[in-house]
Amino acid sequence: MHCQRRGFLSALFGASFAVTEATHGATLLTPRQATGPFYPSALPRLRDNDLVDVDGSGHLASGQITHLSGRVIDASDNPIQTAHVEIWQCDAFGRYHHENDFRQQPLDPYFQGFGRTTTDSDGRYSFRTIKPVAYPARAPHIHFKVSGANLSTLVTQLYVDGEPSNSADILLRSTNNAVLLTARFEHDPQPPGELRTTFNLVVETH
Repeated sequence: MHCQRRGFLSALFGASFAVTEATHGATLLTPRQATGPFYPSALPRLRDNDLVDVDGSGHLASGQITHLSGRVIDASDNPIQTAHVEIWQCDAFGRYHHENDFRQQPLDPYFQGFGRTTTDSDGRYSFRTIKPVAYPARAPHIHFKVSGANLSTLVTQLYVDGEPSNSADILLRSTNNAVLLTARFEHDPQPPGELRTTFNLVVETH
């Protein structure tokens, strides 16, 4: 068990301790972070941008439904269209839909766990998911991967602004300009009880 935990942490933190970010003009690139051990080994059949209603079953995932959106732009604020944006995160019980997550928490069958979408002509993307939750050694977070033609693939994570456990998260604390990885999760009056957050991603182009 000790070796398994050590391997988990090694895969999680990887080479992300010494990340340095370049700037182009006045805009900082979004800091990179480790992919972690729970990126799908093969893309799942269900990979649309609605993670809370699996296959249109009508059974919604546990957790606080969150409307997550933003733009993918370059460092000069130019939109990146047709970029592929992927997210993955644990369910409301703290478990990933991944064959290598051996923890004993229940698995929410109504949470998709992974989603993928493509940016529009203004670089915009959107997902319906849940507010991330903490699990041992990690503050709440959502993993992101952005890829596409003429841009350097970005892997990073989104954290909840004001979350007390952020200060104890080793991966977040070790990242330069970590404030760029936090966003406010605010109550959305329509529909009531749900949340909304915006997270823009600044990518390096070539």
